[in-house]
Amino acid sequence: MGHDGQCPKKTADRGSYLQLMPVAANARREPKVTDAAYGANSTNSARSCRRGGLARISIQDWQLFAIAVSVPEAGDNYLTQFEGIRMTKIIWMSDPHFQNEGTIDGLNPRVRLAAAINHANTHHADADFAILSGDLVGDDIEGDYTALAGYLAKSELHIYPMMGNNDDRGGLRSRLPLPEDTMPDFIQFALETTDGTVVCLDTHKVGSHAGQFCEVRRDWLDSLLSRNDDRPAYIFMHHPPFALGLPKQDEIRLEDEEAFLNVVCRHTNVKHLFMGHVHRPTCGTVRGIPFATLGALSFQAPAPRPPWDWDSFKPPKEAPQYGVLEISNGNVTLQYTQFCDFTLGMDD
Repeated sequence: MGHDGQCPKKTADRGSYLQLMPVAANARREPKVTDAAYGANSTNSARSCRRGGLARISIQDWQLFAIAVSVPEAGDNYLTQFEGIRMTKIIWMSDPHFQNEGTIDGLNPRVRLAAAINHANTHHADADFAILSGDLVGDDIEGDYTALAGYLAKSELHIYPMMGNNDDRGGLRSRLPLPEDTMPDFIQFALETTDGTVVCLDTHKVGSHAGQFCEVRRDWLDSLLSRNDDRPAYIFMHHPPFALGLPKQDEIRLEDEEAFLNVVCRHTNVKHLFMGHVHRPTCGTVRGIPFATLGALSFQAPAPRPPWDWDSFKPPKEAPQYGVLEISNGNVTLQYTQFCDFTLGMDD
């Protein structure tokens, strides 16, 4: 709160300062100001101001933040929260390749998924929700989805599941919760947030590892983007709609790439694409639109050099990861987060 009991107001200057009243007027020592949480796009940390006993906080982009003020001799700990433009925080996970028993390429996927959920519960319970962008299960459709539902229920965040090439629409629908407005024939839906529309697409092609985005799905996306043309749109999908310079993964990318890109490029509100499938982190732009891919919760794919093929495929000794995505005032940051060691869940 400000001196007059009102929340400090935003000014036109992105480097503006907020004046905070001392939290302990009778303290014999100046309050010590430390960062409790600070916006990801901010470049300045909280700093104490020794003039007038006020804490002076420099803020950029006016994200949600909180400052913990402690008075050492008083032994008190206070948390003062000020709100500007609220940040949307999403935990992005992909490709768990969950199996209710056994291993895949020497990996126990149940151990890895449990570790990811526990890590997110411990360190990112303040996120708005999580997205799991496809390749959820193995070959035992009923058994894997049933067991997967039990693991996901342990998350403190609501996890929205998506389709990948290894998934089954009927199995997913029957075991995992979906938004009420999910498409009836495809698992596509949109989530409205403070910072825009999060769009989750279904790129599954029955009987193929490559992806498909048919006319029905394109029309749904085109209509959604048109109805929400005044709101930024952030699109999640399993299959990349263009080559990434990963030769083996590029062979099984989205088959309808030109048709898909023609749709999204018609809409200037599309701000970012997020894709799974390739089991490697990459980033760049396609037709001026930023994109990112993500390493898997399960095993990782080798780098393109030295060359490899599916017959000689051997996962590299790289740790799994998930993404911590923060969106605020049109700005996007993505932190690739290692949640366990490579050895966790691996056969000896």
